Amino acid sequence: MSGLDAALTEYLTIRRALGFGLREVAGCLRNFIAFLQAENASYITTELAVRWATRPAEAQLSTWAWRLGMVRRFAAWHSAMEPRTEVPPAGLLPHRYQRKRPHIYSDEEIEKLLREAARLASPRGLRAHTYTTLFGLLAVSGMRVNEALNLDRSDVDLGHGILTIRRTKFGKSRHVPVHPSTVDALKQYVEKRDRILSKSTQAFFVSERGIRITDCMARYTFARLSQQLGLRVIAKSHGRGPRLHDMRHRFAACTLIHWYRAGLDVERELPKLATYLGHVHINETYWYLEAVPELLQLATDRLLKNGKGARP
Repeated sequence: MSGLDAALTEYLTIRRALGFGLREVAGCLRNFIAFLQAENASYITTELAVRWATRPAEAQLSTWAWRLGMVRRFAAWHSAMEPRTEVPPAGLLPHRYQRKRPHIYSDEEIEKLLREAARLASPRGLRAHTYTTLFGLLAVSGMRVNEALNLDRSDVDLGHGILTIRRTKFGKSRHVPVHPSTVDALKQYVEKRDRILSKSTQAFFVSERGIRITDCMARYTFARLSQQLGLRVIAKSHGRGPRLHDMRHRFAACTLIHWYRAGLDVERELPKLATYLGHVHINETYWYLEAVPELLQLATDRLLKNGKGARP
C-alpha cells in the first residue's frame, strides 16, 4: 500500500468514527489517489487536483467544485503529515449551489415506469418484483431512496402498516405510516421474495443474490428504465433528466396541492408533512411552494382570497 493509500484509509477511518458515512466520498477519493499514482505523483498538488476534479469535461460546474472540495479537505488534513502537500485554495472552482427544480411525475409516467420495471428480466424472477415494489413505495411514501434501501425486515410492520426509518440523512429516526394498498403491495413482495430465495437476509429489499440493494444499483436501474421510456436523455452513463429522488418531490408537491384544493389551512398542516418527510427544518418543506409553479399559483390565489400579506 502506498503512502497516499494509507493516508486516505486513516482519513476515512477518522471521519467515519465522527459519524460521517462517506460512501460516495470514499470512492471518489480512491479514484483521485489512483489518478495521482497514474501520474507518478507521490504527493498532492493543486494542478493535479484541479485536473482530476474537472473530469469529465462535460460534467456540471457544481460537480467539479464538489470533487475539488473533497480533495481540498483531504489535502488539508494530509498536509500535517506530508509538508509537500498543496492545499487547493478555497473558491478555485467557484460555484454557487442552486437547488434543482423538481420534476413532478405525472400518474401516467409513474405507471409507465412501473410497467417497464415489471418487465425486467432476471434468472430467478426476483428483480422485477424488487424494483417495481421499491419504485412504487418511493412514489407513494416520499421516502428518501437510501431510507427505503436501508429498511430491514424488522423495520417493516405490515400488521400495523408502519415503516421505521432508523438510518436517516440527519440521524433522526421516525415512523412512516403507509396506506393499506401499500401494505398489500409490500405483503405481495415479501411472499414472492421469500418464495424465490431459500436463504433469508436482514434486508427488506434484496437482489437476486439475496443481498441488500445498493443505492448505485437502484439509481442505475432507474436511469436505464427512464432512458427507455424517454424520460431521460440516452447516454453511456445515467444521462440527464428526472431523478429517482424526484419521487420524493412528487409526493410532497401532490400532498400540498391536495391540501390547497381541499381548502385546508396549509400553514397549519405543513409541520405534519415536514415530520413525515423527515425534514430537519420546515423551510425545507416551504421550498416546494416556490419550486412547483402550480403550488406557487395556489398559494398566491389563497393569499389574495384571504387578503393577507403573510406567508401562505
